[in-house]
Amino acid sequence: MRKYYVDNIRWIIILLLVPYHAAMAWNVWGEPNYIYFESNKIISNIVVFFSPYFMPLMFLIAGISTRFALQKRTIGQYVLERTKRLLMPFIFGTMLIMPLMTYIADKFNYDYQGNLFQHYAVFFMRFTDLTGADGGFSVGQFWFILYLFLISLIAVGIILLQRKIMYSKDIDIPLVLIFLWGLPLPLLSELLSIGGKSLAEYSYVFLVGYYIFSNDGGINEVEKWKWIFFCVGITATVFNVYMFIWSDTQHTLLNMIAKYVSEWFMINSLLGIGKSYLNFKGKVSKYMSKRSYTFYIFHFIWVVLFQYLLFHVCNSNIILLYVLPVLFSYGSTLLCCEICNRVSFFSFLR
Repeated sequence: MRKYYVDNIRWIIILLLVPYHAAMAWNVWGEPNYIYFESNKIISNIVVFFSPYFMPLMFLIAGISTRFALQKRTIGQYVLERTKRLLMPFIFGTMLIMPLMTYIADKFNYDYQGNLFQHYAVFFMRFTDLTGADGGFSVGQFWFILYLFLISLIAVGIILLQRKIMYSKDIDIPLVLIFLWGLPLPLLSELLSIGGKSLAEYSYVFLVGYYIFSNDGGINEVEKWKWIFFCVGITATVFNVYMFIWSDTQHTLLNMIAKYVSEWFMINSLLGIGKSYLNFKGKVSKYMSKRSYTFYIFHFIWVVLFQYLLFHVCNSNIILLYVLPVLFSYGSTLLCCEICNRVSFFSFLR
């Protein structure tokens, strides 16, 4: 049976990326962004609240989905499917969407005077911090697709090795690991890390999804403990937000502990809550599940574009400058989803 809660958690997270990425224009920790207005602690709360567990949960869900995919496909078929579904959109986004996003960033942040076509030379020849905020080369939000492709290949190698050693397609994982899997996270966070995104950590979380949470025993266990996990996770999340944004004193160690406790317990709780309340297929969930991947590809360019266009219209009103780009981005991104869904040429983006 299809695990509908996996699909529903995925598209809900992707929808929330619009207000998340819009809030980056006000971050208080000085991170470069395509559009940067000013520091605002209240709006920055949105980013810090979700950042510990958002993307790790996406990789963990991808690991769960891989377990089910390999029940219907051979390893070769899976690798071919990953190549078509991930590499082609990654190339499309990097070559066509990212030059436009960095062009807008260069105009807004550095008053670039050339046109978009002239800026292509800047994009492909300027390699700095890879954020794209200065107009230089960046893969932007497509880092997730690239990482997912690389991690899929790494996971295939590990799975093949495990099958060879244990002579079995599936192995039983002790349920106690559900309470312990988060312990290695701090040790992995800096390994193979580019721009704060650790390939080692995300590979580990992907395999946790594959081996622990793809079986009914694991999911049923977190469903049973979901509200305890949630209370611990939300407490750690709020504590992390307070120490990172609002505290006048730096608490580096406590902040790190809160971040990883948030990641660990919020992932467990959201899986359990999803299993309890999101394991269904309705019109909205069916619609969004089919369009969530396309939505991810196009959402950020619209956020950046509308923030750029609306800056001089409502720059004195922070609420409007945050809310309007978010609303317009939802509508424009869904329109892109419909175009890709109906035009066969864009079938590789859905």
